[in-house]
Amino acid sequence: MFVHKIIHVDMDAFYASVEQRDNPEHRGKPVVVGGTPDKRGVVAAASYEARKFGIHSAMPSSIAVQKCPHLIFLRPRFDRYNEISLQIREIFYRYTDLVEPLALDEAYLDVTENKRGLPSATIIAREIKEKIFEETGLTASAGISINKFLAKTASSIKKPNGLFAIPPDKVESFLEELPIEKFYGIGNVTAEKMRIAGIHKGADLKLWTEDDLLRRFGKAGGFFFRIVRGYDDRPVTPNRVRKSIGAEESFAEDLHDRYSMIVALEELAKILKARIESSGTSGRTLTLKVKYSDYQQVTRSRTVADSIGSIEEIMNLAIELLDMTEVDQRRVRLLGLSLSNMDSERAADDYVQLTLEFE
Repeated sequence: MFVHKIIHVDMDAFYASVEQRDNPEHRGKPVVVGGTPDKRGVVAAASYEARKFGIHSAMPSSIAVQKCPHLIFLRPRFDRYNEISLQIREIFYRYTDLVEPLALDEAYLDVTENKRGLPSATIIAREIKEKIFEETGLTASAGISINKFLAKTASSIKKPNGLFAIPPDKVESFLEELPIEKFYGIGNVTAEKMRIAGIHKGADLKLWTEDDLLRRFGKAGGFFFRIVRGYDDRPVTPNRVRKSIGAEESFAEDLHDRYSMIVALEELAKILKARIESSGTSGRTLTLKVKYSDYQQVTRSRTVADSIGSIEEIMNLAIELLDMTEVDQRRVRLLGLSLSNMDSERAADDYVQLTLEFE
């Protein structure tokens, strides 16, 4: 039987974590993003420090401040969250084009085939988490399994900054032992109804026939019947296909002079050149990505008339773009080069069929 390998990545307290990252004075403190109590506001996101007081999203701000009088309220900055979300999404596309964003802070990835040729879905998820932290300073939790439902359920098991895999041979036993309130799609109200009916974990739910579940819970009964058996045939549906070739590097120590940056760009140009050759295509737009030491990221691009192919062409454009940034005034933690505006419709990276490894 063909088995898919699906990853669900969920950023940890995304809006609140972005605010704490951008404003060091708020780190380690209870923070909520949303409206203030005097304006009948609602909590959009709560930091983990705030959650210790029982504060959660969708809670009226007036109740939140009663639970934690020293709570810090911050207005949402959706432009900023979107900017960082796109940055995170770009990390996903380094591994697969089958990315289905659910919101700014979470997405499904189908890595049954992946661009890096990595041997397991768990390795890919771990590397993605590491890259997100290196490049944004934020943590994410990831779940890995054979379908969307299981991956989504798995991502919540070890939050925050967690990683949890449900391999194919463990699906049945995992679901049978899972407390009913931990099933994704079963809310608090439904979970309480199930407990009243004697359903406390998956094994209890599995004893019910589909007809009985339909009679007791209506149309949702069919959904409950399927998920407790691990059935979910929904595909990961991407909203775009990435058509670019790139290479980038995060540095253990920030670069602080133009010469060291050019040396780093030469290495990236060699990698990019090799990937151009292996892809059998080329492009006309070179983009330089620069991430400064404070995690601010900028990109500069240049489109030329003919295909960019040689290392000399790449370097000439890269240095030109580098001089359009603030690298002479600021330290740099990451540099990247990518080629787009491709000459061929063929995908830049060859897909590699992996063995069905999860661990």
